[in-house]
Amino acid sequence: MGIDLPGDMSNNKERRRLYFFILLLAAVVLLILGRLVQLMIFTPQGETPESITLPVVERGPILDRNGKILAISTRLDSVSAWIPNVAEPDDSAELLSQILEIPLETVLSRLENSTGFVFIKRKITPTESEAIQTAKAEGKLAGIDLSPEFGRNYPEQTLASHVLGYVGVDNIGLDGIEYTFNHVLSPPAVSTVREEKEVLGHQVFLTIDINIQQAIEGYARMAYEENQADAVSILVMEAATGDILGYCGIPNFDPNEYNRYDNRALKNLPLVQAFEPGSVFKIFSISSFLQLGGLDPEAEFFCGGVYQMVLPDGQTIEIRDLASHGWVNAEKILKYSCNVGAALASEQVGEEDFHRMLELFGFGKPTDLPLPGESAGILSEPVRWSARSKATIAFGQEVSVSSLQILQGATVFANRGLILRPHIVKKIVSAQGETIQKLEREPLQEVLSPESAQQILQMMETATEDGGTARRGRVEGVRVSAKTGTAEVLDPETGEYSEDHFVASYLGILPTDDPQLIIYVVIDHPKGPAYYGSQVAAPVFKETAEWLVDYLGIPRSGAEVIQHSGSVRIRLPEPLQVNSDMPELLGMPKRLLLPLFQQREFEIRMSGDGYVVAQDPPPGTPLKPGTVITLYLE
Repeated sequence: MGIDLPGDMSNNKERRRLYFFILLLAAVVLLILGRLVQLMIFTPQGETPESITLPVVERGPILDRNGKILAISTRLDSVSAWIPNVAEPDDSAELLSQILEIPLETVLSRLENSTGFVFIKRKITPTESEAIQTAKAEGKLAGIDLSPEFGRNYPEQTLASHVLGYVGVDNIGLDGIEYTFNHVLSPPAVSTVREEKEVLGHQVFLTIDINIQQAIEGYARMAYEENQADAVSILVMEAATGDILGYCGIPNFDPNEYNRYDNRALKNLPLVQAFEPGSVFKIFSISSFLQLGGLDPEAEFFCGGVYQMVLPDGQTIEIRDLASHGWVNAEKILKYSCNVGAALASEQVGEEDFHRMLELFGFGKPTDLPLPGESAGILSEPVRWSARSKATIAFGQEVSVSSLQILQGATVFANRGLILRPHIVKKIVSAQGETIQKLEREPLQEVLSPESAQQILQMMETATEDGGTARRGRVEGVRVSAKTGTAEVLDPETGEYSEDHFVASYLGILPTDDPQLIIYVVIDHPKGPAYYGSQVAAPVFKETAEWLVDYLGIPRSGAEVIQHSGSVRIRLPEPLQVNSDMPELLGMPKRLLLPLFQQREFEIRMSGDGYVVAQDPPPGTPLKPGTVITLYLE
């Protein structure tokens, strides 16, 4: 049985419950507000335990094999605006347009269409920064600020640009080593350590020698202009290690201003362009036939200028040569670059075996050089070969390769049958100087027997003798094994070989008796009076090789060897005396001339740095008190 309470007592109980709930809710709100006040006002910024920060990452440098800087990070200012503080947008826009050399409309648009923070221009030059600082000191550009950022600088400008690549405005690699080693040069960093404000990226040392790079780019540029070519490439490799000492493709670009260049200049031709190699390919074909046992070095074939093959259905295939070479063996096929001889020799082996050998040489797959966009070339499976494919592949048609693949394949002949992986990176070093990774010589597999590799080297050497197609590439006092190539290029409109577009090339290994260098020169579409590799590529190889032999100190036969004790006596300038004669100071370095300033009887004036190239008064002039002696140095 229920008990009914008076109405006023029931209402009082409900009111008490309501009051209690309101008080509890108010206490919770006050607690939350108090905590917020504590965090926002009384707790110093950044003291939240275990707060995640993103340290500034300074991108590591890229250097040549000897430590010469090719790419380095620099601190550059970016121009930004805080719109609420921009008092005079029209005047500020006009001044910024003049200083930054960007259209007035662009600056106005950013100032008028933004409500808070906005970048006006990222990573400006030091000169532009100085101009903006001066304007702000004069009370102009209110609301405009300079924010320091890391930029990327390439002090050698176009040098090795296709290897280095470039970075975008946010300092992220977009091509070349900058792209493939982005995680090494600029390691991702998230830190809970408050003191760690900056992370230093690792250093990447290339196999490139900056002096060799400068030389080959000069020779490539001359060949490009003299032959009115579409492109010229020169690759130089250290034969025993696979290290690439020089890597050049013309046209090239300046990574500091990469966005001003078209795709033609940005294209890394030695890596990404695949082309039919022409007769250079004969060294890989003939060596394959020798290794397979289908070809005896002394076996002879008759070249009457035309190769003919009669098919089972009675159809006849004809392949014409440039000349009738008569009876040729393997050596003469290479010396005279005989297409008919190479085609006849190909009949001695099977398609599958020939294809397998070419794969061992590295054709049909990328070399895995750490640069983006590498072409694998084209080496079709034998099931897709036509009746003439084996013969035409033997002399460099119906197969496409990159310049880098040819360079790698040539390591087989320079390393007694072993193929090496090409390297463009030598080592990775931390910012503290600790070597993190060092890339050593990397043999992949044996392709030829040592005897077959040596045979081909000696056969290639005959091509540089009188009558050989590679004779224009001879180097005085150094034995050179070489092969030329002249390849036709398919016309994409007609589907047939062009009548005027050729790729001329020259591959050389030297010295023959102790291979130290592999050099490959490619001239795409020479438009001068000559276009054969023996005519236009051979002289470029010769100039390059002559320079390299002297630079690297490769001995020349017949060269005089001078014995030296190893000590050098330096001639010090004698003290100048009144009434004596002015001595000969030409060729003296600046540091040895400094004691002259201690002599009070004469007035010494010095202009320039380096070594004395001119002096006044001339040698033999009598010296008098107060004589003015002027030295010019360079």
